[in-house]
Amino acid sequence: MNKELKFAVIGGGSWATAIVKMLTENVQEVGWYMRSVYALEHIKRQQHNPSYLSSVEFNVDQLRLTSDINEAVAYADYLVFAIPSAFLKEELDKLTASLEGKVVFSAIKGIIPETGLIVGEHFHDVYKIPFDHIGVITGPCHAEEVALERLSYLTIASNDEEKAHIMATRLSSEYIKCKVSDDIIGTEYAAVLKNIYAVAAGIAHGLGYGDNFQSVLMSNAIREMKRFIKKVHKMKRNINDSAYLGDLLVTGYSIFSRNRMFGNMIGKGYTVKSAQMEMNMVAEGYYAAKTAYELDATSTTRTPIIDAVHDILYEDKNPKKVFKKLADKLD
Repeated sequence: MNKELKFAVIGGGSWATAIVKMLTENVQEVGWYMRSVYALEHIKRQQHNPSYLSSVEFNVDQLRLTSDINEAVAYADYLVFAIPSAFLKEELDKLTASLEGKVVFSAIKGIIPETGLIVGEHFHDVYKIPFDHIGVITGPCHAEEVALERLSYLTIASNDEEKAHIMATRLSSEYIKCKVSDDIIGTEYAAVLKNIYAVAAGIAHGLGYGDNFQSVLMSNAIREMKRFIKKVHKMKRNINDSAYLGDLLVTGYSIFSRNRMFGNMIGKGYTVKSAQMEMNMVAEGYYAAKTAYELDATSTTRTPIIDAVHDILYEDKNPKKVFKKLADKLD
């Protein structure tokens, strides 16, 4: 029965492209929605995404390509959403096809700006999808290394262990190892928070801080993440597992990290707008910093790193002065 399940990916960026690549290793046909008709036509002719991970070649006979999100939703049993959180509501507003009975996995590492919810909560609250039909795909894993077929690790989280295993088997290969978790809320919040900490790591680098400071920043970040997640979803978890610490480290240190790149530009003196324009990519940490700061404002959790990133990005405070004060709060 599981072999008959149909899968579709919603999104046209690097992470969506990487997930399609992983799925085609195990699935005969993969639905793929992206809003760019140009990109779809290019894939049909040239067998690769023209804008993201262009080195990845696809067998187009395996792809069910569409620029209509309703066609992709109607086609698949399992839907993987891999578009920036800032654009998710805009895409979902196009939906006329029903999500009833669908299994939705989020590969989005961000918070929905319009609702202030993580993706799983958004689908549950707005579309009434049961939590047993919602899952999360998280790292530590960069799309660029998937493209190169370098050994990478994923965490697949769901309240329903069977659904998590189904998704894990479809993504696994010689170069992709998958671990299953039941901490759907914790892993999704961790995926959001690590982007904020990667922005902080980038700012520090742009300001000229060295490896010694970066190591202290990251060790404080994982403890801050633990406090934050415990406040929003208390359960037994090992914060040193790959889904939390591992994902934080790869995002904070990797040359492929767009959030670190964004922070680095801010540290070097770019304005937020100019950094965003030059990158031409979405840094989820920018949006996450505002929502996480607002969520934490109602609690007593100590989050000096989130506060510092928020003040630089949204209060236009001087990065050098903010980080000098932050350095005194770290231990």
